[in-house]
Amino acid sequence: MFKEYDYEKLPVVDIVNEMILDASKKNASDIHFDPTPTVLNVRIRVDGELINYATVPEAVKNPLLTRIKIISGMNITESRLPQDGAIKNLIDDDSLDLRVSSLPTVYGEKIVIRILDYTMSTNGLESLGFSNNNLTKVQKLISEPNGIILITGATGTGKSTTVYSMLQIINTIERNIITVEDPVEMKLAGINQVQTMSEIGLTFANALRSILRQDPDVIMIGEIRDDETARIAVRASITGHLVLSTIHTNNSLNTIERLLDMDVERYLLGSALEGIISQRLVKKLCPKCRTSRPATAYEKNVFKKVLGMDITDIYTPVGCNECYKGYRGRVAIQEVLVINQDIRDAITNNTRKDNLRKLVYNQEGTTTLLEDGLMKVMEGLSSFEEILRVIDIEDDLGNDDIDIKNALIGKTEEIDCLEVNTSDIETL
Repeated sequence: MFKEYDYEKLPVVDIVNEMILDASKKNASDIHFDPTPTVLNVRIRVDGELINYATVPEAVKNPLLTRIKIISGMNITESRLPQDGAIKNLIDDDSLDLRVSSLPTVYGEKIVIRILDYTMSTNGLESLGFSNNNLTKVQKLISEPNGIILITGATGTGKSTTVYSMLQIINTIERNIITVEDPVEMKLAGINQVQTMSEIGLTFANALRSILRQDPDVIMIGEIRDDETARIAVRASITGHLVLSTIHTNNSLNTIERLLDMDVERYLLGSALEGIISQRLVKKLCPKCRTSRPATAYEKNVFKKVLGMDITDIYTPVGCNECYKGYRGRVAIQEVLVINQDIRDAITNNTRKDNLRKLVYNQEGTTTLLEDGLMKVMEGLSSFEEILRVIDIEDDLGNDDIDIKNALIGKTEEIDCLEVNTSDIETL
């Protein structure tokens, strides 16, 4: 993966273009330019993992960073403050949409280029890794005439991709769809998209107030970041509008708690909330080199406790010339909660968290992130280690299944009960 450039002979313009194009061809999501006292280290993020890509010598360091700032529309004379920019150029007939961010550090400016890929959004919901059960639930949610639907997860978990896929399904001539975003990541024909500009007072909250006077049928809010936006979004959804938005939480239960912490009135939230889609991205096993191996006693116990299934073999990464360490690409694992009347009453009546958890996960057949992840392991899409890497196991299992939860966090007495040897633990 590491690449050598002839910095003495190649012009800086060509080097920058080649780095961006090569990173795009390697399916990188980000390019990091990290300054050090002597050189500029370049790393690319492939399938969620940062990989060393190149080392730029001191003599080329500043000219290269300046070139990036020029083509992204930044102020090249300002290096003391953070800046944001964008690159929308045609490089070797490849149209790339890039977001650029600079940050002053003690050794100079650090620049990160995010490579935006909209192909998954345009391929539809069916391409996003939803199980048949979850896909049916999502299709039911977006057919609702009003209410609020939230897509949750950490940064870089594909929330925007899911939102845009949903918007393209409901984008018809009969609907007035308005979005408020920061930034507008993907321009969609037939949809009115608003770019927030906080420096002139066009915030999410202010834009939402104006949008409500524009006779909207569907409103998409790029992200619920503060209490005011949350309250306006919920109120908009109970006045006859379908509202889609994203929020940074771990799962369905945490999302409800987060909205209540934002001072959203319980009776409004109970009435407005239609569904919550929580997701993570995990690395996909390379189909060319993945191999099957016998499951350990530990893994068998996890599958038995979580899915109630007995397994004998699971897939594991190997590595070949078409992948990186046995993985190629990423797939989403999802948890889709459709709010029913029992959950609405529990939210309104301030039911205890443990009781609310039972309502969320024991009714309507809600598949947790862990369950969906383990099913994708059984299908050979990802590995057992990868699922445990991205999921908060303790939070996912709650207070139930104490024996398996203790085993997952490594308590010695439970590991002994599971008859797991040291090599089994190290693989996790």
